[in-house]
Amino acid sequence: MPGAIYAEGLVKAFGDVRALDGVDLDVPEGTVLGLLGPNGAGKTTAVRVLTTLLQPDSGRVVVAGIDVLKHPDEVRRSIGLSGQFAAVDEYLTGRENLQMVGQLYQMSSRDAKTRAGQLLERFNLADAADRTAKTYSGGMRRRLDLAAALVVSPPVMFMDEPTTGLDPRNRQQLWEVIQELVAGGTTLLLTTQYLEEADHLADDICVIDHGKVIARGTSDELKARTGGERVEVVVHQRDEIERAREVLTALGEGEVSVAAHTRKLTVPVSGGAKLLAEIIRDLDARGVEIDDIGLRRPTLDDVFMSLTGHAAELDTNGETGKEAVV
Repeated sequence: MPGAIYAEGLVKAFGDVRALDGVDLDVPEGTVLGLLGPNGAGKTTAVRVLTTLLQPDSGRVVVAGIDVLKHPDEVRRSIGLSGQFAAVDEYLTGRENLQMVGQLYQMSSRDAKTRAGQLLERFNLADAADRTAKTYSGGMRRRLDLAAALVVSPPVMFMDEPTTGLDPRNRQQLWEVIQELVAGGTTLLLTTQYLEEADHLADDICVIDHGKVIARGTSDELKARTGGERVEVVVHQRDEIERAREVLTALGEGEVSVAAHTRKLTVPVSGGAKLLAEIIRDLDARGVEIDDIGLRRPTLDDVFMSLTGHAAELDTNGETGKEAVV
């Protein structure tokens, strides 16, 4: 029996670009699937197909037990969607936006008004409830859009990079909302480039690249697949990076990753604390002054790097990048 979200052999091409190239997904009811991938991997295209917004070239899709291609209107009544960009009417107030969504779902005016008030409080928008959305900041619009996706309590939710643009406090608040939804039985597909977010929320993680699923498992399973431990070193001066790299190359077991702006070097190792002590001695012998050094397990960032060949992509502000076309 397929899960609450099921896709088999999804293919979608835009000209010569195969945005989806045989994607299979199966998300059990009441769980969270984190869909990860670099910019242009096909994440947003997959969400658009699953939510009836885009017709695939081939493949089968079932959401909430309903065939998406045969009965799209029924699917729309059973899902909630928060896309990459806030989809609010800037000429309506925050309250009016949420009431409108409620009435589109055929709620009574009274129930829509009550629900709007609850969500405005939940997303810290009550003080701005009666201002037009065009006066909202980007983060406020994002929160209003997320609130709109929760006006009804659909059995299946899709959130496409929902916390991009939110400050840490509001991101944590949304995580709590998501956990409450899932505890109540909601099934969620979440795309994100915040690897900490997937680690924290997802029961299962699916990594997609060039339109193909390249790995799937729990966070711990994917980390185990990457294997090994990592030594992280932060040098005191940037001109010490090259000498530190030479030491780590000699004692490590893989390529040394360098983040020049933070003066941090990372390398896979085996040997635990004994090797760490040896690295410290060699760095000292080479005259490399360090601000920090540590031994840690692989993170999802390491998994991402191992599977796709690069880290999650960031824009110039340090925020996660957006998937531009596919």
